[in-house]
Amino acid sequence: MTALDALRVPAELLARVPAEQRGAGRDDVRLLVSRGREVSHHAFRELPGQLRAGDVLVVNTSPTLAAAVNGRVGGDRVVVHFSTRGADGRWAVELRRPDGAGATLPRPGGPAGAAVRLPGGSQLVLAEPVGGAGDGARLWWTRGGIDVAGLLRRYGRPIRYGYTERDQPLSAYQTVFALPAADGSGSAEMPSAARPFTAGLVAALVSRGVQFAPLTLHTGVASAEAHEPPYPEPFEVPSTTAWLVNAARAGGGRVIAVGTTAVRALESSAGPDGVVRAAAGWTDLVVTPQRGVRVVDGLLTGLHEPRASHLLMLEAVAGREALDRGYGEALRHRYLWHEFGDVHLLLPAGPGRGFREPRPVPEHHSPNC
Repeated sequence: MTALDALRVPAELLARVPAEQRGAGRDDVRLLVSRGREVSHHAFRELPGQLRAGDVLVVNTSPTLAAAVNGRVGGDRVVVHFSTRGADGRWAVELRRPDGAGATLPRPGGPAGAAVRLPGGSQLVLAEPVGGAGDGARLWWTRGGIDVAGLLRRYGRPIRYGYTERDQPLSAYQTVFALPAADGSGSAEMPSAARPFTAGLVAALVSRGVQFAPLTLHTGVASAEAHEPPYPEPFEVPSTTAWLVNAARAGGGRVIAVGTTAVRALESSAGPDGVVRAAAGWTDLVVTPQRGVRVVDGLLTGLHEPRASHLLMLEAVAGREALDRGYGEALRHRYLWHEFGDVHLLLPAGPGRGFREPRPVPEHHSPNC
């Protein structure tokens, strides 16, 4: 058993309110930096000093939706978490039961055919479990032909879990990189690794010679209790981002993903040769140490629960020893967990890692749908 296997996060280390309600601003969080087994402690505002000219930060532009809506199934009150808009226009949802304090608890899935009454007189019907699972599945495809975007704008609120103290406005869940989607799509839960960035910090990084490469991955609801691997999610890596990443790698720069969603999208667009190509569609990629990473050199991410499936991705990027050391230090120094908490920057160990032999940059990239 390693240190991470035995990790237990005390309740007092769960971030209950956004950083700006605890301190001076969004960027008033701490930054744990791991370079292999070497660990250092910083304020997040010191991020520019941890990076160098030629590095590329890959950021997710998906906006966060007000994805939680009250409803009823028969005589039971439920909270509907709208997770993912399918390619056919249907929505995958998770039904939860209210906990009486503004958050929710797990609820058995299904059954097929159950009608979910929603505010304003609209209704959804549970059609089939996502992924062909049984009636107890957590996520269900629905039918009903309702205007979900309009429903969420009028009646929705951000998804929150019991470790947070109270409801927050939707603006507290939007990152500085979020761009609205024309069809109302977005993420059920915030791509939270980017939350501490401010416009001023972005400007400071650009002045240092760090570049930003945008992509989009609309993330569905997390399995807060079950820690399941992520379901298929829609993503897009534009040609300009593919070019920036390939050029950085050819020139010896490091590609640093901001959040696990950025890793998933970027690695889904990379071939076995490590070349990133413009891509759009759905990804079912689960990054593990066995699969490894082809493009990403480093990762900026939050602190994850010990059983979270995302830890496999972190291990693929940084190695198990780096994670054990970093998480042990995070506990000892009282870092805060979850979406309103502190952040962890995983970088290659030593000055030589992250550099590769120069190679030609592809002139263009064909979309891969």
